[in-house]
Amino acid sequence: MDMGNGSGGGECQISMLWNWYTIDSCFLASGWHNRSQGAFAASCIGVILMVVALEAIRRLGKMYDERILRQFRRKAAQARHSKAAEAHNPAYNSTSDIGNPGTGTKNVTPPPQPPMQHIMVGGDSAAAERGEGSLSNSATAVTFRADPGQQLLRALIHAMTFGLAYLIMLLAMSYNGYIIICIIIGAFLGKFLCDWMSQTVVIGGDSPREKFAEGIEEPTVCCG
Repeated sequence: MDMGNGSGGGECQISMLWNWYTIDSCFLASGWHNRSQGAFAASCIGVILMVVALEAIRRLGKMYDERILRQFRRKAAQARHSKAAEAHNPAYNSTSDIGNPGTGTKNVTPPPQPPMQHIMVGGDSAAAERGEGSLSNSATAVTFRADPGQQLLRALIHAMTFGLAYLIMLLAMSYNGYIIICIIIGAFLGKFLCDWMSQTVVIGGDSPREKFAEGIEEPTVCCG
């Protein structure tokens, strides 16, 4: 169904079918009214930048999660090293007073040491299977939670991604061919600029199980 007379007299042209409207096309609201070819071209550029911004924000969220995970792993490594230091404390293995005649001391048996445990960060079962950094065959799952500030920032990034994705979806529902092409161009540029794959590969030696390269998990803009 078409709305508007299509004469370019200032009324919005809106269609629920595929269309190629340029002048007097409107998107999202009557305030976004393209009254000239230049205004429509600016709208197309804005849509492309909007999709690129979506991919950039999505990438920013993944980078922030990776930063938090690195902090968790550092804490786990510190805890593991402290356990290793306790296990190798010479005080537990001291036998200087054992069997010392004339001292009146009893033989002291060092307390049995529990098996060293591997600390997993956030339930990293894959790391446990690979045995990365493990000090024994037993494993203990240690759960680290993001602090309120970190979780607040994660939620804010997610809300921005979610809202921007829905705006782009509504733009696509205008069924304007030029706008849909601009959305595809923006997705291409966003992937090219914001999700450049980088992977470290260990060559030679006994390396752990290969980890396949991963990109952004959400391939579409719908629903964030």
